[in-house]
Amino acid sequence: MSASGHGNIRGMSLTFDFQAMVLAAGRGERMRPLTDSMPKPMLPVRGQALMQWAMQALARGGFVRQLVNTAWLGSNISDHFGDRVCWPDLPVVDLAYSHEGQDFGHALETAGGIVRALPRLAEVFWVVAGDVFAPDFVFTAQAVQRFEASPALAHLWLVPNPAHNPGGDFGLTVTGQVLNLAKGAEACPYTFSTVALYKKAFFAACGLPPGNPEGVALALAPLLRAAMDRGQVTGEVYPGRWTDVGTPQRLAQLNAPEAT
Repeated sequence: MSASGHGNIRGMSLTFDFQAMVLAAGRGERMRPLTDSMPKPMLPVRGQALMQWAMQALARGGFVRQLVNTAWLGSNISDHFGDRVCWPDLPVVDLAYSHEGQDFGHALETAGGIVRALPRLAEVFWVVAGDVFAPDFVFTAQAVQRFEASPALAHLWLVPNPAHNPGGDFGLTVTGQVLNLAKGAEACPYTFSTVALYKKAFFAACGLPPGNPEGVALALAPLLRAAMDRGQVTGEVYPGRWTDVGTPQRLAQLNAPEAT
């Protein structure tokens, strides 16, 4: 399936300026026992690994330099995909890995993991969770260019609140500002899809040095909410199919014959 295209140090590519980061370090406790022997993003969805849907969508948009963070059973992911992968009718994808489990013995949470990878990411980069199914999402260079030219430090794609998160995460103004609202507020109709664009400057206020050499675990949500309060986060609604594959029941629903 794959062939090595770059040198590695402890499984980390020597190339820089990766255009996208795919989050794949979570333990997936709610998915047990399925995740006892397989990383959650590698669970099969409609004939391929769940995280592969996002990776292929990125490649379809031309974002072929992708960095994957791992922790729980992380070598399963890097062994499966390797450093270079060729899918039919898609450009070749160059992959690198940030093996948080190997380096620190645990996952660094979302923000901690991003800051760990920050020195190898482009100035503007995509982040998408490897355990979310969003087959209709289109990654475009135009979205990157618009965001790059804006004063915002983060741009989020939101979805209408699903049944498992009725209180929502954030609000959204008609001008595209994402609002830090109390969960369950009347004007909090949206859930964060996990798909986002970030500028490196967004993480300057997190208190960790780029590269996170001490392996500090840090959540993303408090950083986003603080940046929203400063007016630094914009967003838009993603209207396509979207599933946070957080339970075995949701996984089974995606793989049901009538769902394909």
